[in-house]
Amino acid sequence: MATETGSAGAPVTRPADAGLKRELGLIGAAWTSETSIIGSGWLFASLGAATLVGGAAILDWVIAGVVVIVLALCHAELGAMYPVSGGTARFPHFAFGSLAGVGFGFFAYLQAVTIAPVECFAVMNYTSHWWPAIYDSNTGNVTGIGFVMTIVLMMIFVGVNFLAMRLFARVNNVVTWWKIAIPVVTIIILLFKFHSGNFAPHGESFMPGGIHNLFEALPAAGIIFAYSGFEQADQLAGEIKNPGRNLPLAIIIAVVMGTIIYTLLQLVMIGAMPSNLLSHGWLNFSNADITAGPFAGLAGAVGLGGLAFVLRLDAVVSPSGTGMIYTTGTSRISYGLARNRYIPQVFGKVDKNGIPWVGLVGAFLAGLVFLLPFPSWHSLVSLITGASVLMYAGAPLSLGAFRGQVPDANRPYRLPAAQVLAPLAFIIANLLIYWSGFEVIWKLGIVLVIGYAIIGICMAFDKNRPPLDVKSASWLPVWLIGLGIISWLGQFSGAASDDTHPLPPTNTGTIPFWWDIVAVAVWSLIIFLWAMRTKLPREEMLALVDRQAHENEPEAPAAA
Repeated sequence: MATETGSAGAPVTRPADAGLKRELGLIGAAWTSETSIIGSGWLFASLGAATLVGGAAILDWVIAGVVVIVLALCHAELGAMYPVSGGTARFPHFAFGSLAGVGFGFFAYLQAVTIAPVECFAVMNYTSHWWPAIYDSNTGNVTGIGFVMTIVLMMIFVGVNFLAMRLFARVNNVVTWWKIAIPVVTIIILLFKFHSGNFAPHGESFMPGGIHNLFEALPAAGIIFAYSGFEQADQLAGEIKNPGRNLPLAIIIAVVMGTIIYTLLQLVMIGAMPSNLLSHGWLNFSNADITAGPFAGLAGAVGLGGLAFVLRLDAVVSPSGTGMIYTTGTSRISYGLARNRYIPQVFGKVDKNGIPWVGLVGAFLAGLVFLLPFPSWHSLVSLITGASVLMYAGAPLSLGAFRGQVPDANRPYRLPAAQVLAPLAFIIANLLIYWSGFEVIWKLGIVLVIGYAIIGICMAFDKNRPPLDVKSASWLPVWLIGLGIISWLGQFSGAASDDTHPLPPTNTGTIPFWWDIVAVAVWSLIIFLWAMRTKLPREEMLALVDRQAHENEPEAPAAA
């Protein structure tokens, strides 16, 4: 429906999606987020975190879990309030207009479209145990045949996504139950090999590298990347039954389960490691078999050959499931960008099953681009983490804006203490971006300029494009440039986080540690308050929503 009665009894416009079918129940919605969270991250990030911060890595997963829950709760309110597909690309559009919306929408697409290639590389890495020709362990890159196989795997992801949502959900549910069961079984079995001394081996402290390494490991080890995906329920909100109830529950269930599983996996990764392999401590850990496939290699090292086999099998299933659902999410984000009129309206077309088929083809072709310059799992993680957090930063900003613009709107889930948690979530997002390092931030800046150029060209040919709303986006370039300057002057480089041959730092280190964190927090709060002051007026915001409030717009449903 285009309108509904708000909490104050006034009619409030709501957007509606054209051609999509609401066929996902609570479990199906929760599992779209859960299968995104439990992907290649659990296979690699636990070892990466341990080698960066030792036994204290377990604290990183708890910290990240709390951080992600705060961000997820913001998404829960937004998705239940406006249950539209590709929500992360559309909420900032409604709140601040198209000029700000383009930036967040592009990063939402960038984050989603790069996940499938990352998961493909993870599959190739583990599959090389049986088929060595597809992966070069010396370079950490796929070989020529491995590159071909990643393309084939991505084609499979797209093919499965052409199923009607109710059928796709059944496939995803089976895959997700498997993906949950294997880590849980792994935790139980490895607990019997537990050595508490591994948390500070051979005189190494519990937190080697100190607080600096603890914060750096959040993005650098892939911990934040591992949690990415909780927003998938938001991306598919236009296809969820009773979204006001099911969508917030789905997001919360997925994040809580993911936090528990990841924290326990880190616990057993550290505790079950053979003590003789830690003679030089965690920071100098070196074992080719375990590094190539951390949990499978660990299982083999402690004499659990059967578990090692199952884990290598899961290393094909688990990332594949995540790649498959991110292909789904990518097509819905492009659908949402078309509804915003940022990209050609052909991306808003759906087939008779309610599937945005043009978006699926676009997801495959765009994914191929990201296979070319980044030929390994770790080399994509920092870029995607930065893109993810920039996308996530749009949620608390949008939530704060909506609370002022449409206080009378129906909110099936209402974030408690939003006046505190929304700016806090924005500060958290900025800190995560900052901890990614200047090397990542300046690359994201270039990517953003490219994104604006691409979408700007598309919008130039659309006679029905929305207004640019320059005033409401005035804070956006200042925010990003200011954050870049703080990063350049700060303590986190990001240059050597995942390179075989470490690069020299590109940051200056001028701002002392702790003061740099204060600077990011203060800057974030300034930008948040600025954004709240310049958000779209209520009438203009509702006008943007109303443009998407009609289910049968001409460009929407069409047969593939």
